Amino acid sequence: MAPLGLYLAQLGFDLSAEDDQWNPATRELLERAGVALVPVNGAPPATELVVHSSAVAPTHPARQAAAARGWPQVRRGEMLAEVTRGRKLVAIAGSHGKTTTTAMLITVLARAGFECGWVLGGLFPDNALPPARAGADWVVAEVDESDGTIGLFAPEITVVVNLDWDHSNHYPRPADMENEFAALFTRTRGAVFISDACVRSHRLAAAAQGAPVLTFGRTGDFQYSIRGEQGGSQTLGLGGKFPLATATVRALGDFNAANAAAALAVAQHLGAKVDAASLASFAGVCRRQTCLYVSERVSVYEDYAHHPTEIRALLASLRKRGARLLVVFQPHRYTRTAQFKAEFAAALAGADQLFLLDVYAASEQPVTGGTAADIYAEFTKSGGTTPVAYLPGNAPGLLAAVRAAVRTGDTLAFVGAGDIDHLGREFVAQLRADELRDQAWAGFIAEVRPRLSTETKLLEREILGPKTTMRVGGPARVYSEPATETDLQVLLSAAHARSRPVLMLGRGSNVLVPDEGVEGLVISLGHPNWQAFTPGPDGRIWAGAGLRLKNLCGLAAKAGLVGFEFLEGIPATVGGALRMNAGAMGGWMFDVVDEVHLMTFAGEKRVLKRTAMHVDYRHCGDLQDAVALGAFLKPSAQAAQPDIKRQLDLYQKKRLESQPREPSAGCIFKNPPGTGAGKLIDEAGLKGERVGDAEVSTVHANFIINRGHATTADIVALMRRVRERVKGLRGIDLEPEVMLFGKNWRDLL
Repeated sequence: MAPLGLYLAQLGFDLSAEDDQWNPATRELLERAGVALVPVNGAPPATELVVHSSAVAPTHPARQAAAARGWPQVRRGEMLAEVTRGRKLVAIAGSHGKTTTTAMLITVLARAGFECGWVLGGLFPDNALPPARAGADWVVAEVDESDGTIGLFAPEITVVVNLDWDHSNHYPRPADMENEFAALFTRTRGAVFISDACVRSHRLAAAAQGAPVLTFGRTGDFQYSIRGEQGGSQTLGLGGKFPLATATVRALGDFNAANAAAALAVAQHLGAKVDAASLASFAGVCRRQTCLYVSERVSVYEDYAHHPTEIRALLASLRKRGARLLVVFQPHRYTRTAQFKAEFAAALAGADQLFLLDVYAASEQPVTGGTAADIYAEFTKSGGTTPVAYLPGNAPGLLAAVRAAVRTGDTLAFVGAGDIDHLGREFVAQLRADELRDQAWAGFIAEVRPRLSTETKLLEREILGPKTTMRVGGPARVYSEPATETDLQVLLSAAHARSRPVLMLGRGSNVLVPDEGVEGLVISLGHPNWQAFTPGPDGRIWAGAGLRLKNLCGLAAKAGLVGFEFLEGIPATVGGALRMNAGAMGGWMFDVVDEVHLMTFAGEKRVLKRTAMHVDYRHCGDLQDAVALGAFLKPSAQAAQPDIKRQLDLYQKKRLESQPREPSAGCIFKNPPGTGAGKLIDEAGLKGERVGDAEVSTVHANFIINRGHATTADIVALMRRVRERVKGLRGIDLEPEVMLFGKNWRDLL
């Protein structure tokens, strides 16, 4: 639509334009051309005609408003046919490659100085050429058969790049489409160009009465030939004779050689000078084999392919790069999906991994057998080996899932004719943000590594899942286990100065790590230097932040110190227990704390008495932006070791009877006032409920366990289901007790 608007503006029409979702590049082009951009339903009262895309249904508010005002409405094809009437039209038609071939021909003619206008069906990725130019006798334009408006054109030259049956909503049978193109051939006045590889085009052209038929095609190493049906041919090599053109075609993919052959053949027929540089400046077309991003990590492409033949050719071309190929595919139109669902599954099997989105409707209503679920069913039926992730509703977690799947050196393609291009560009924006973050982390590592002791671990992209009790989650951008307070201070002060986020990881209980990992410096006090247990002369115990609670209880029992037994069985370190004010069996961590030593995230050491600290249920405010170094603990009394051991055994037995043994993060929800979260979940009949390998424990309903291969996404989905069920039955909003590492629960729940 935008190139047609530019063409009309250049012809002197007074235009306004509206769109439900503006593309920034389109806005800029139209505004620069003096086209007034208005809100939907914002057309000026003096409007005389409304031109709309065929994808905009009659029920759209803008079209309904136009009808109510009595404004006539025409489709894009109807308007294009009208404004090119009386000019020498070179019409580019066919099932696949129309836009690319049109863009190539425009590039070749402009390079040759051939006087012509044009209307492209897309946008060039740069500003070297506009997508439309008016004012010449010759006009090159892409004409579309999808809505039948192709029947309004009587070209001087017709170029049909290929013919595959498509658009079953308009052409119920292949013969209906063939009749449309046979009539176009008959109406053509000057010459018809067809591909020598398209059997259907040859059959229709042979039966047509009218202009002479010429064929174009590949012969040998990127050569193209022009042959007359009455005999005689000319062959020009894109290999030795046109090396720059060859390089350009190779860069775009082998399957574009036929498009290049068509463009060069028509240009030569028109008398334009074709030479080695004819296609050297061709920049491609937006959303047609467009390379969005290239790095050692991944190469990202987008393509408008929405027919099985196009998809097969695209994937075959990308395959030649030798990398693993991941594809995100959005089907276009329910009717096309119903028509080709088996063919789509077969074509997409050429990917190493597929992410399947819902159908882009393009104003259609759903039809039986025409959903993305039907394509997914074809994959299941065929028994193929390609991993397929079907994401109904185009799940918000799509890009995170794709990021998690990408391996170094992969090729990733976003494919479809709907709005999938927004996802592709959002993904690339994330990659570019990653680049900036990587640069920042590289600077951080270069600064701190020489200043750390040799005993300190400093690792990049260390997987965190095995370091948690739930056994799920991705990598930390940077992970460290400092050996000393000095090392910890170096890490914290450098991270603070560079605004790098810091997260503390203890035993990894009561925490969920996102599948995609954590963009931050994750610090664990796992070095033995942090595991001190030192009784003092004043009766207090110094406990290092890295000391496990189980060890604390055992060492206290050996020393005959009473008061720590309730901590037995909590899978945490002293530092983690302080941060979360861990509790069990009626006791809380801060019940036994006298004094805490901490280091702020800015690297400053502090000592706080218990009475000066801000502590409540499962929370210590003073440790949200600080690291506990350790604490002085106060036992409640002294007793014989066997007596303490009996109490520990009693608590241990109680835990074994009431809590699951499978991997978990502990209690998943906080207890609401006056009742228990586990009781509410049990009463809702949710014990045993599963999402993937995440399951509500049948032993204790407030535990979600990992049956072996659960992901964080599975666990979050199950938590969401539990919350919704309890809310619906009891009207109570369960709040997570487990911490979402590096993120906020409100963004997911």
